[in-house]
Amino acid sequence: MAEKPLSIKDRIIKILSKKKLLVENDIKKALAIQKEKGGKLSDILVGMGIVSRNDLVSAISEELSIPPIDLSRYKISPNIIKRIPKKIVTNYRVIPVSKMENFLTIATADPLNILAMDDIAALTGCKISVVIASDKEIEDAISLYYNVGAHEAIEKIIGEMKPEGDIEVVEEKDESSVSSAQLVELIQEAPVVKVTNMLLSGGVRSRASDILIEPLEDVLRIRYRVDGILKEVERPAKKIHAALISRLKVISNLNIAERRLPQDGRFKAKIDDREVDFRISVIPSSNGEKVALRILDKSQATLDLEKLGFEKEPLDALKKAAAKPHGMILSCGPTGCGKTTTLYSVLKHVDSPEKNIITAEDPVEYQLEGINQLTVQPAIGLTFASSLRSFLRQDPDVIMVGEIRDFETVDIAIKAALTGHLVLSTLHTTTASGSIVRLVNMGVEPFLITSSVIIIAAQRLVRKICDACKESYKIDDITSKRLGLKPGDKNIAYKGNGCKACRKTGYKGRVGLVETLVLSPEIRNLILENAQEHKLREQARREGMHTLRENGIKKILGGVTTVEEILRVTIGEQDIPA
Repeated sequence: MAEKPLSIKDRIIKILSKKKLLVENDIKKALAIQKEKGGKLSDILVGMGIVSRNDLVSAISEELSIPPIDLSRYKISPNIIKRIPKKIVTNYRVIPVSKMENFLTIATADPLNILAMDDIAALTGCKISVVIASDKEIEDAISLYYNVGAHEAIEKIIGEMKPEGDIEVVEEKDESSVSSAQLVELIQEAPVVKVTNMLLSGGVRSRASDILIEPLEDVLRIRYRVDGILKEVERPAKKIHAALISRLKVISNLNIAERRLPQDGRFKAKIDDREVDFRISVIPSSNGEKVALRILDKSQATLDLEKLGFEKEPLDALKKAAAKPHGMILSCGPTGCGKTTTLYSVLKHVDSPEKNIITAEDPVEYQLEGINQLTVQPAIGLTFASSLRSFLRQDPDVIMVGEIRDFETVDIAIKAALTGHLVLSTLHTTTASGSIVRLVNMGVEPFLITSSVIIIAAQRLVRKICDACKESYKIDDITSKRLGLKPGDKNIAYKGNGCKACRKTGYKGRVGLVETLVLSPEIRNLILENAQEHKLREQARREGMHTLRENGIKKILGGVTTVEEILRVTIGEQDIPA
């Protein structure tokens, strides 16, 4: 008698058990959850943290001899996408990848779904070849290639543009041949205005911090940076490129005739009944001008020290430093880690009618009521250093310098801190202790650092787990060891399973991590001795400083963020080269 064919669920269990990725107890727990809540067994196993999506794909791929594919690194031709309707791909959770002769390659997370493959074969008249990808990659690919709502809207608007004359000139490979007069006429057309407005409002409504418009050989690639991660959202026809870039230049008061040199500017737009500031940077590239738009949405900004998400110890240290009448507070970290937001929050914390507060920024990101803010303009000689000199004649109590870039700026800032002013600034270094070494390398004498600097805060931003789809799981022993935790049942972490609220990412919003190095007498002595960075860090930790990784671990165990996020943005002791 022939054996009864195994169900999909049983095949997955058999494959994972054979690979020793599942034990009997895990199977029982997963099946119990499936019975109670429903859903696919593979999703439940991944959500519980028992197996990763990559392990799941690799195991099934090896067992069934089906090659895997990384869809995030694969660009699919529009001609291939057209072969299968959106209704079919969303129903069966598949994506067409390529076609050679009469063989159509389909990526799927469920290669055992024979019914789906038969239907697609009947629909396309092709023989089906299957490759395997994770559920999330399939979901992202469907969202990217079948997001017909925005795509069709933009294509329709582009189609409404003049079919002759100006638009024919824009299609030429050498966009520098388009005259300024032609561009002025073109960008005043309603279709170009509509496309521009769609991109700007789409970025704001997606909570994006940046919009990138990048010309490729035949299309435009448009990406939004949401919660620190870039995601492609659109690929309209390249014939809109010259008009779109010029429209953005016009509303930013930039020179539309200049396409050889970088340009920077800003503009303000009213979106959903609120005013949003945009900063624009335009640079020439081999395929045309590339634009980066920074979105400064006041409604999304958190300028309150208590709401930045910092742990209690570093937060108290920052407040104590801000209460001092003079000295220097430094915020350090890479671009986009929230340094300026932290300094703004400190300014709001110390602001009062009795204090004269002045800032020099490049440019001013948010207008703070009651605070005098200046935008530096190096082109006309208004630099950070020259601004600081003028500030000292304005009888300030608190001064904020947007960034310390050179010796002249840091020299004046330190002198201001030594002569009775509270000075706040940012520095591009990765750790708090590394900022001391950076200042010395810039030419600052160690005795001036010890006399002026009060506290140095290094920070990062990590994505928060979506509350709507948060699930808990036990951290495995290998990861526990890497995080410096003792293996045990108490090491419970959380992750987002992906839902509509978080756009299937598992994350929504960001929160700050910070480590604060307070210049104690011992730290000052080490600085005067020109001690190396690791010795400064070790002494600070002995005095109670928690590193970025240690603060991140607290956020993992508190259910704020994931293990993957903390390992992505922080360095632990075991990651630092000897």
